[in-house]
Amino acid sequence: MSRKPKLYYFNGRGKMESIRWLLAAAGVEFEEEFLETREQYEKFLQDGSLLFQQVPMVEMDGMRMVQTRAILSYIAGKYNLHGKDLKERALIDMYVGGTDDLMGFIMMFPFFSAEDKEKQRAIIVQKATSRYFPAYEKVLKDHGQDFLVGNNFSWADVHLLEAILMVEEKKSDVLSGFPQLQAFKARISTIPTIKKFLEPGSQRKPVPDDKYVETVRRVLRMYYDLKVN
Repeated sequence: MSRKPKLYYFNGRGKMESIRWLLAAAGVEFEEEFLETREQYEKFLQDGSLLFQQVPMVEMDGMRMVQTRAILSYIAGKYNLHGKDLKERALIDMYVGGTDDLMGFIMMFPFFSAEDKEKQRAIIVQKATSRYFPAYEKVLKDHGQDFLVGNNFSWADVHLLEAILMVEEKKSDVLSGFPQLQAFKARISTIPTIKKFLEPGSQRKPVPDDKYVETVRRVLRMYYDLKVN
């Protein structure tokens, strides 16, 4: 196996994007192999690479890991981005879990029908501004520190910045009522490894387009639009 982590997923964001973000934040170079055909996916299924028959998959340190949260947790622990003790890890996991909930609304956005996309956009903004961003704004205001946990850069900070940028793609001024998060975004974005990942030409993936959606649908045989509940 390659010494660099190797990521197996579609050439787009999806569940792999947070893994790309965390590796980049840790300053770790990685390689990627993109799923483009049903045959590639079936080969992984047949050789037992996908324990639960799902991607993403990451080859790293002699392991083939699946399940996004497990992969992220391993990377965070390996590169000292998961807190210094159990209490800090619990807080990081709690904040990451909240951010995951918000990102879940965004991740599936490209798979809605054109009619439902505007409804989903409104739901994303509403959830962000009424539930998730106020919580993080309060955390930062209450402890007055630069980072979410222990005044040290962690997985929670990386995940939150990723989520903020994703919501801003849906509404550019979404942080207008959150001064703490505005300062947080500016601060985290200047960390050298993050700054590098945000620059053109990095392995950060763009907003999902029709080609990405069509590839995912074809490979996973997903022939339906999601509906707003």
